[in-house]
Amino acid sequence: MNYRVIDINQYYRRGVFRHFSEDCKCSVSMTCRVDVTELYAYSRRTGTKFYINFLYLLSKVLNSREDYRMSYLYQTKELIVYDKINPTQYIFHEDTETCSPVYTEYFPDYRIFYQVCEKDIEKAKQTREYGLDSENHPNWFDASYVSWMSYDSLHIELPDGYLYFMPIVNWGKFREENGRLRMPVSVRMNHAAADGYLISKVFSLLEEEIGHIAQGNAQP
Repeated sequence: MNYRVIDINQYYRRGVFRHFSEDCKCSVSMTCRVDVTELYAYSRRTGTKFYINFLYLLSKVLNSREDYRMSYLYQTKELIVYDKINPTQYIFHEDTETCSPVYTEYFPDYRIFYQVCEKDIEKAKQTREYGLDSENHPNWFDASYVSWMSYDSLHIELPDGYLYFMPIVNWGKFREENGRLRMPVSVRMNHAAADGYLISKVFSLLEEEIGHIAQGNAQP
């Protein structure tokens, strides 16, 4: 886990950051129906899991900009950006109706990430523990699949005064709309770290990455 301290006086969003970290502390949540038609086709064609493929692309997108890798150190009152952030995924157990958080390290190499993620999921299915340990995993972001419905909106609320900058991402079941498969994806970020443009950029980057993987630029 490596990071660098951001010089607030040189930070390109310093005015916005100061306003939303001091005067008007709040977060922003947006839901968009992302076209996953090509990702579904790719997963079927290669015999790989759609869920892991999407989690990989999501992690890749959130690591592509420093804005999505920011955090705030309360002890030193420093704004920082991590070199890398990783997904905390959640595995649901049907019989107990509970879930287990799974810390999966992000690797830019698709093959490595896929193999590691698959093993982490199988281990979580066996242990069934709710081993949430955010204190020792500060550069992990929440990535949760709401598998029971294709929803239209979703909001994650945190205390307004809490400067939690890691993205919180949820997604639901995809459904067919005009011959395309569209999946609801919700992104929550603190307004001091991101605005509507930066959050909407997550959705457009996801669709770009889906296009890349569908063209065979990443192989299992």
